[in-house]
Amino acid sequence: MKEQVFQDYYHNQVRFSAADHPYSREPKHVWVVCRYKKDWLLTKHPSRGIEFPGGKVEIGETAQEAAEREVYEETGGVAERLHYIGQYKVAGKSETVIKNVYFAEIRKIEDKNSYHETLGPVLMRNLPSKLKSSSEYSFIMKDEVLPLSLKEIDRRFFNITPY
Repeated sequence: MKEQVFQDYYHNQVRFSAADHPYSREPKHVWVVCRYKKDWLLTKHPSRGIEFPGGKVEIGETAQEAAEREVYEETGGVAERLHYIGQYKVAGKSETVIKNVYFAEIRKIEDKNSYHETLGPVLMRNLPSKLKSSSEYSFIMKDEVLPLSLKEIDRRFFNITPY
C-alpha cells in the first residue's frame, strides 16, 4: 500500500503508511485495533465516545509495550499477539503527532475496577457503516486511518470484510 494523504476530522493533514516506521522509529503515540474472538474490542471514552484503545508511549517503554498497556488499561484485554500495521502522522496546528497502528488479537478480557480514562470495554460484532456520521463514535474513528488499517488487517490476516 502506498502512502495515503488525507484530512482528519479537524482538517489536519494526515499521512498513513503500512511501511516499516516511515515517520519515526520511536513514535510517542499508539492506536490499537483489537479483535476478541469474532468481535471488535473497543472502549468508550467519556467525552470522545467509542474508539479503539490507544494513547501515549511512556518514558522507558517501547511503542509495542505501550500498545499492550493501553489495551489492558482501557479494556481489560490481554493481547495474545500484537502486530504492527502501519504508522500515521498528523500535522496539527500546534504539534505533529506520529502514531503506530497495531492489530491485537485478544486472548482474554479481565474485569477491572477501573479502566483508566475510559468507561471500559465495548464489544461489537460489526463496525457500523455510518460510523463517520454517528455522534456515538470518537473523532479518531472518523478519518481514513481506520478503513486503511482495516483493509491492511483484512489483507494480512483475515480476508474478511470488517463492515
